[in-house]
Formats: sequence, structure tokens, C-alpha cells
Amino acid sequence: MIRSAAHRPCTLVVCRGCCCGNPRKRPGTDHAWQLDRLRAGAAEGGFQIRTTDCLGPCDQANIIVVQPSTAGRRAGGRAVWVGFAMDDDCTDDLLRWAAEGGPGIAEPPATLALQFVRPPREARTRARR
Repeated sequence: MIRSAAHRPCTLVVCRGCCCGNPRKRPGTDHAWQLDRLRAGAAEGGFQIRTTDCLGPCDQANIIVVQPSTAGRRAGGRAVWVGFAMDDDCTDDLLRWAAEGGPGIAEPPATLALQFVRPPREARTRARR
């Protein structure tokens, strides 16, 4: 189903590039299981999951960008970059926040907010265009 921009839901962009999702570089995290959980949560929670190659801040892997829905953007929400997104608690917080509407609609869990990171410079430049 194609959704118009007028009704785009909150979207989690999950980095699966050189460091994020790489069990050799980030052992102790079941990266495939995390992605499966996120996809299952999206199916239940009404948001979307996308994967992409390297987003940039590899020293803060795993990176997940939470993009606001159309309504969230209209309410002032902007994309939020979450770093060190590897454990169950972080995954739970991401799922809950996205299901509640994400940036601009719902406040992020306090523990998740502690994991917010600055996007790389090129991402900040693109966001202003």
C-alpha cells in the first residue's frame, strides 16, 4: 500500500552498515532478533521500519533515527538520532515511543532521551534544506 505524504506514519530508520548490526564489531547483541522485534512492533503499532547502510556516527552504534509522522512534523517534531541502541530496554522504549506517535506527538521515555546523539554534520545540513 502506498501512503501519501499527508499520512506518513512515524518511521524508525535502522542503521545496518559497517558497524551497526555487525556481530563482529558489536558482539553480545542479537542484531537480527532486534530487527525482527522492531518489524513486529511496527506491524502492531502502526509505524514503519526502514533499514539503511551506514548513517555515520559509528562510535555510537547501533544508530536508529526516529522520524516524525506527518502530524508529528506539523506539530514541530524533528528526526531524533538514538545511539547505542543495542539492549532490550532501548528497543522496548523505541517501540513504545513510535507506537505512541514519536517526535512531535509523544514525549520520549526519559531513559531513551539519554541516548539521543547529534547527527553527523551532513545530516544536519540536509535537514535544514
